[in-house]
Amino acid sequence: MRVVVVGAGIAGLIAAQSLSKSGHDVVVVDKGRSPGGRIATRRIDDATLDHGAQFFTVRDSLFESHVSEWIASGVVTEWCRGFDSTTQNNDGFPRYRGARGMTDIAKHLAQGLDVRCNTLAFSIARGATSKWQLKIDDGSVLDADAIIVTCPLPQAYALLVTASIELPESMLRTEYDRTICLLAVLNQSSAVANPGGLQNPDETFSFIADNAIKGISSAVALTMHANPQFSLEHWDTSTDDVQHLLLERATPWIGDATVITSQIKKWRLATPLTIWPERYWTNDMIVLAGDAFGGPKIEGAALSGLAAANYLQEVI
Repeated sequence: MRVVVVGAGIAGLIAAQSLSKSGHDVVVVDKGRSPGGRIATRRIDDATLDHGAQFFTVRDSLFESHVSEWIASGVVTEWCRGFDSTTQNNDGFPRYRGARGMTDIAKHLAQGLDVRCNTLAFSIARGATSKWQLKIDDGSVLDADAIIVTCPLPQAYALLVTASIELPESMLRTEYDRTICLLAVLNQSSAVANPGGLQNPDETFSFIADNAIKGISSAVALTMHANPQFSLEHWDTSTDDVQHLLLERATPWIGDATVITSQIKKWRLATPLTIWPERYWTNDMIVLAGDAFGGPKIEGAALSGLAAANYLQEVI
């Protein structure tokens, strides 16, 4: 079976791996420069910063089996068991991170796959010689027996306009929180305590990570995610102004250090506000999957991708 997967995030890559291992012909396309989606790591000079998903946890036994392989392969490692420096081991659930950054996970899953980055999916339509065709913005076409769409739902809707597939009304109304991310490289240690992460520390930030304490950066560098309310209110604020404002509000966490350089990264479709009750949705060999189906976390997205792949293997 020829399967095209739209989106090289965790859901798309893990679905593609599952199908490929079962002998299917799989192509993954993504508009980004590298695989990973919101599993994203950036280098700024000597600093390494995770600027998308910061960590993940494991609750499900199926996902645990995959994570165990990642640990054995040196792809992921435990970061901590909570972000309160006084009670960090209380809940008993490890927070895992990529060994050298979260994109290690995506790079590992992409091994052996035909992943085509810098490739923008334009539309899905019925094929003349195949069941479906995915049209690329450069005019090329990919024939497919089935298509798994794992990009955020608003992007999926745009692809499906030409496919004559009607989506449920409640799915069409799915909205997403936005996240403005401030990345700052410092000249000395920050004021963030061990284990190097802070969840909802104040009225501006939803998460702050010191990537040096986290263990992925040789230089001191902070990743600071503004919370959904701040991000929405300041989404259209100029980059310079929002950067200045966030740096000002980050003063307690920067401490006595000086900011050497800083950048802003915006995630327009960061977190789905409602979750579809099933792991995937399908109609006529088009399968929608991703964090809007499995839950807005890495584990949920992975389980959604696996469920989508399993469905296609069952109906062949």
